[in-house]
Amino acid sequence: MAEPESTVINTDVKQKDPSEALVIAVTTRAIFNLEEEHKLYLEKGKEEYARHQQANQDKPLPPGTAFAFIQAAQYVNEKILESNPSEKDLFDILVLSNNSPESGVRIINSAKHYGISSALVFQQEVQAPSTPLRVVFDGDAVLFSNETDQVFQEQGLEGAVQYERAMEAVPMGEGPLKAFAMHLGKIRKRFSQENSPIRTYLVTARSGRDMGIRAIKTLRDWGLAIDEAFFMDGAPKGPILAQIQPHIFFDDGLHNIQGAQVMGVPSAWVPSC
Repeated sequence: MAEPESTVINTDVKQKDPSEALVIAVTTRAIFNLEEEHKLYLEKGKEEYARHQQANQDKPLPPGTAFAFIQAAQYVNEKILESNPSEKDLFDILVLSNNSPESGVRIINSAKHYGISSALVFQQEVQAPSTPLRVVFDGDAVLFSNETDQVFQEQGLEGAVQYERAMEAVPMGEGPLKAFAMHLGKIRKRFSQENSPIRTYLVTARSGRDMGIRAIKTLRDWGLAIDEAFFMDGAPKGPILAQIQPHIFFDDGLHNIQGAQVMGVPSAWVPSC
């Protein structure tokens, strides 16, 4: 919509260090629910959309799919800064917008309404959530490499099981989200398990009996602590995700993403290499 522009909400974070921060880029349509506005733009055009946003610039936008995730990341930052006010290893949220300047005013006002200041810290009058940031990862082609998936495609389930048994002592390769998971794990180690503001989960289609050992050994080799691991043996992931209620779920399978969305779980598709 209109000319692309970006809005960085947390430019004033004194502790932020780009070389140490965990940068998360998120669009305004993910943080705020702009579906009605987007529909207006598609049906009546840019000018009517801009007039609507300007007329409603003081009306807060409702939260979107990623809003709870941003709140939870905010909570993690607050807990870290409670322990060390000069800490630099924080979440750094970059908000990207391709909206018009008229829409940008409403977005900024909405952020202020919900207590998101330029330092990405909730104002005192808005209570930050007290629940941990919950992140769920799929295994193969997400946390781990897709080597076993390739064997499965070529040789079927039995071939994949035999491959895993033969390679049981060899850690799997790194998947696209390994670095992100490791950074979360690094933050987690600052707290006891009971007091951690982060909880991570592995929900994989692997069978725990036949293919779980290598996954566990790989996590151990990486030094990556996972709070809970679920080996689904091919069963749908939606029901367990509904119980976990993560702020974000990463998977390379579109059918798993769709199943999660049916359960109302915010999800992100990780394209296979």
